[in-house]
Order: sequence, then C-alpha cells, then structure tokens
Amino acid sequence: MADQVAIVTGASRGIGFAIAQRFVAEGYRVAITGRNAEALDQAAKDLGGPEVAIGIAGKGDDADHRAVVIDTVLGRFGPITTLVNNIGINPAYGPLGSLDLGAARKMIDVNVLGTLGWVQEALRGGLAEGGSIVNISSVSGVRPAPGIAFYGVTKAALIHLTEELAVELAPKVRVNAVAPAVVKTKFATALYEGREAEVSAAYPLQRLGVPEDVAGTVAFLCGPDAAWITGQTVVIDGGLLLTGAVQ
Repeated sequence: MADQVAIVTGASRGIGFAIAQRFVAEGYRVAITGRNAEALDQAAKDLGGPEVAIGIAGKGDDADHRAVVIDTVLGRFGPITTLVNNIGINPAYGPLGSLDLGAARKMIDVNVLGTLGWVQEALRGGLAEGGSIVNISSVSGVRPAPGIAFYGVTKAALIHLTEELAVELAPKVRVNAVAPAVVKTKFATALYEGREAEVSAAYPLQRLGVPEDVAGTVAFLCGPDAAWITGQTVVIDGGLLLTGAVQ
C-alpha cells in the first residue's frame, strides 16, 4: 500500500488516531487533522514523523482549512487516495423538544456539511481518479438514541450521504461507512464513565469497543479485499443492536 495517501480527520486521539496508526502500519502516508495543533504535532510524531505522517490543525467546518490541508498533502505526499471522515461534535444532550437550535445547526455544519466539504476537496486533490472514502457514523444513526438524539440525526444523514456518494462516485471511488456503538474514547466518556461494567453488561460480547476495533474495519473497507463493496454501513457494536439497545 506504499502508493496510498490518506487523510483522516479528527485524528489527534481516539478512533481517528487508531485509524491513522493502522494506515501507517500498512504502508500509507497519512495527514491527520484536528483543532489542537500541539496534540496533532505529537500524534504525527507518534505515527512516525514527517516522512509518513503530518498534522494540520484547523476546524473541520472551515472551508479554508480544508483547502489548505488538500494543497499541503498534494505538495508533500501526492494525490489523495483515501479519506476517512471522523470529524464529529455533540454539544447538546437531552430531548429534542428542548434542543437548542443553534447547537443543532452547529452539529449539521460540522458532522454533515463538514464531511461533504472534505469529500469535495479530496476529489479535487486526486481522489476522483480512484480510491476509497469511509465515513464514521454511529449506532445512534441506525436506531433511536435518547439523550443524543440530534447527534443521531446527523449520523443518520451521514449514512444516506454515504449511499448517495457511492452511486455518484462509482466506479472509481468506493464510499462506505461504519457505525460504532460506545467506544472507549474521551469523546464518549459521558456514556460510560463510572459505570463501565454496567454499560458493558448490555453487550453480548460483554465489553465496550476500543479504537482499534473501528480501525481494523476501516482498513478493510479501504483495502483491496473490499474492492466490491460500496455504499454499505458496517455496524461495529459487540452485538448491542441485537438486544434492541443503542447505548
């Protein structure tokens, strides 16, 4: 996979970092993005340094930032072959009936429009000539998820966006999504902190996910073994949805 060039958004830690780490292990050169420049710099060093990984800080819903990332990657590593859209925010918890609409708009801007913006820029950066896109959705986009309902709405939108893009960009670009349940990251801490054993008990596999669980599936979807797979959403949930639960 030495000719593969990937961009992984939201990758200074957690799921995004694990995906970037897996890509580097498979021979990719990787650019990671996020809002914290210091954390990105350290993550890029941990991935192997500037020969294989660079970090570029900025906001995922900022069009200028996206353009800078694409231009930088083209100059350093060449045309983009792989895009993993891992950006996502959830600034609002609680019922939809009292949801702050400003927070809802921000989630749409980052989680949905930001993802589409990254796709558009990556196509300009060489992906249109052939490659793979994976969007990070959530089980909350597959089943109702009380408390994080609007986050789930944005993740459901990502699943449909994945399907639309898969049709539009075929045959040169494959587009898939993954929908994890609770994965042990800082982002998801509120869903399990202080009660991990209780939350894990709801999963048939009796544990929460770890970032590497998601990274392995993403690497498969981006690799040659998935060459006839597009427009699909792979649920990564330890069997949770089989029980009727979502978190």
